[in-house]
Amino acid sequence: MELADSNDHKYSGTYPCRLPVWWARLGDIGPHLEEDGITGMNVVLRIEKRFTRFERVLAKLFRAPREVRRPLDTMNSMLWELCDGSREFQSICEAMDKLFHENIAPAVDRTASGIDSLRSRNLVTCLDQPFSLKWNIGPGQTPTHQTLVEMDEKIGYDVEPRTSDESHFIEAIQADFLQDGQSE
Repeated sequence: MELADSNDHKYSGTYPCRLPVWWARLGDIGPHLEEDGITGMNVVLRIEKRFTRFERVLAKLFRAPREVRRPLDTMNSMLWELCDGSREFQSICEAMDKLFHENIAPAVDRTASGIDSLRSRNLVTCLDQPFSLKWNIGPGQTPTHQTLVEMDEKIGYDVEPRTSDESHFIEAIQADFLQDGQSE
């Protein structure tokens, strides 16, 4: 089933893809597709705060958190899981329409709006070709440009890889860690 206007949209023919950011799944399984990497669980993003010198002083004085935890709602969590760079915009719109029906109508506009919101926060980009594993899109991995403290396991974040691409990055990171440990 092809949605009206999906081929005429500015994102038509692009492959929305997550950028490097720490994320995890949390909670119960919700509506989802029966595909690898799609769980229907809510997604939580963790982003390090960047302070100016003055802000750093104020943050220390007021004991401000050093990171932002951004939980996504059910629809945006599904959008996050679908934006792995392997699906074209049109297929993401169709999947969102299939899962959320009239709650996301018009699906093309609402999906594009969600992508716009994630893009404006530098969390997602739109590629001209399918994602070629240039950066880490897997869960539970701190990007190289951020420093986040280890999470308390009691929170119950699910950071298990659900696709071969997610596993690929975790294995590569573990291999680098082991190699660094042996060279010391």
